[in-house]
Amino acid sequence: MTKTVLILGAGTPDGVGGALAKRFAAEGRHVVVSGRTEEKVRATAEAVASDGGRAEAFKADVTSQDELEALFEHVSNLNQPLDCVIFNAGNNHPIPFSKLSPEEFEQYWRVGCMGGFLVAKLALPILAEQGEGSLLFTGASASLRGRPMFSHFASSKAGLRNLAQALAREFGPQGVHVAHVVVDGVINGEQVRGRFAEYLDQLGEDGALDPEAIADAFWWLHNQPRSAWTHELDVRPFKENW
Repeated sequence: MTKTVLILGAGTPDGVGGALAKRFAAEGRHVVVSGRTEEKVRATAEAVASDGGRAEAFKADVTSQDELEALFEHVSNLNQPLDCVIFNAGNNHPIPFSKLSPEEFEQYWRVGCMGGFLVAKLALPILAEQGEGSLLFTGASASLRGRPMFSHFASSKAGLRNLAQALAREFGPQGVHVAHVVVDGVINGEQVRGRFAEYLDQLGEDGALDPEAIADAFWWLHNQPRSAWTHELDVRPFKENW
């Protein structure tokens, strides 16, 4: 029977979300990609289909419980085992702390951390009942350390990391593989290429993370035998100062 993979925060076809969708679809999974912007997730689903995979788009904001419930109801109605849920949602922009408003701080937390909680609340009962499957979270350098002008982002990502740790310890014995991937470095995706092309050029060959290589790491993590699970995996370019 075909298995379903749900990717939240699928973004554009050339980003991490798009690479994840293509990678899991290439392995025969039926991929459901979701995000706040319908045009972006539709483009991602179409890119997967053009490569011969099976994918569909579903508009959903990870901060909206109602929209997430509709998304998971749709996934349930597919009547396929839920193989993997990937929380890839997030937003990042430097803001000096002196200019950071309470509303901005809360919004970053809602997307990066609260969204992970809401997704886990819906995904884990399904996976636990199955007694198998993976719940994977995309982290960042900020999951491990705070830097100037990123207090909002670091707070959100650190919270998500600790949430993932707690869930792994609670649901691992029930057969659910909960893992967190620290993506440490600049990603060579559409967003960065469009805004910081010169910076990417300065990094040189393989100086930025390739989305397809990140997706390979997720696929490997998902397929680990449960006698030797990895909870946290970090990926970074070989040139990255860490």
